[in-house]
Amino acid sequence: MTQTLTIKRHAALVDRMAETLGIDLEEATLQGFVLPDTLTDAVLRCTGCSNPDGCTQWLQSHSAGAEATPSMCRNGDLFAMLRDGKRV
Repeated sequence: MTQTLTIKRHAALVDRMAETLGIDLEEATLQGFVLPDTLTDAVLRCTGCSNPDGCTQWLQSHSAGAEATPSMCRNGDLFAMLRDGKRV
């Protein structure tokens, strides 16, 4: 997979994970809870995941929502802080 496609795939996974957890990343950014650079870092962390297909399957099986990320998520702490209303 080319680098651009990899980045796009993982950006979509980060966005879907946030949505699944009830987090609106755009709104969080506008309100200053998350910096754009933090989101860039989250996508880059995600690209280091050894199981993006497992993540995709997890997201499909939790389409109705979830309270927390799967244990394999490299951005679990980030999403937990955002869910708790903390600035990251």
